Amino acid sequence: MSKEKISIVVPVFNEEKTIEKVINQIINVKLPIDKEIIIVNDASKDKTEEKIKKICKKNKKIKFISYLKNRGKGYAIRMGFKKASGSIIGIQDADLEYDINDYKKLLNPIIKNECLIVYGSRFKKKGVWKKNSFYYGNKILSFLTSLIYFKKVTDMETCYKVFRKEILKKIKLKANRFDIEPEITSKILRKGYKIKEIQIRYNPRTKKEGKKIKAIDGLSAVYTLIKYRFFN
Repeated sequence: MSKEKISIVVPVFNEEKTIEKVINQIINVKLPIDKEIIIVNDASKDKTEEKIKKICKKNKKIKFISYLKNRGKGYAIRMGFKKASGSIIGIQDADLEYDINDYKKLLNPIIKNECLIVYGSRFKKKGVWKKNSFYYGNKILSFLTSLIYFKKVTDMETCYKVFRKEILKKIKLKANRFDIEPEITSKILRKGYKIKEIQIRYNPRTKKEGKKIKAIDGLSAVYTLIKYRFFN
């Protein structure tokens, strides 16, 4: 096994139904390098924090950050990045939409020094994602990203973004909410870095099942993409 380590950042807000399973999946997944788990609780109001603390008592290697005021997914991710000690950093949502086993193929090109950044794409293969309003929204945002930055990106909004830590040190992130996704992508592309995309599995959930993103977040993403094309 390589001497490298990946820090997996898990932002979480009100995910009491899934958080235990997600954390256990990350703990148990076998990766080609060591892993560090960083869980950031964004002031959950349900039993999420209680369940995380229960797991942390059994696994002292998990880094747990929690704060009292809800600040948004972007803020949680940025706080997780700051605590990361791995040479590679990735993101994992707490809602079971993504399969942690896909991390193996996302890591390989980075470990082999073939690239610095890998995105797990839900769109490189047809039929992975059942078409709904979120599907089309993500397709449109990815198309706009490609159009504005002259680089083809099939899935800008994907949670599965994996980077060499050195990349994140070269971009200053400011987003506090869901606009963190377009901000990261915009600043990476503006710096001239290439994003390698690899097909992943995806199990989308509905609003009734706890999907939190809204139409206003889509408009915010468009604004963010345009803003960072010209400004830092």
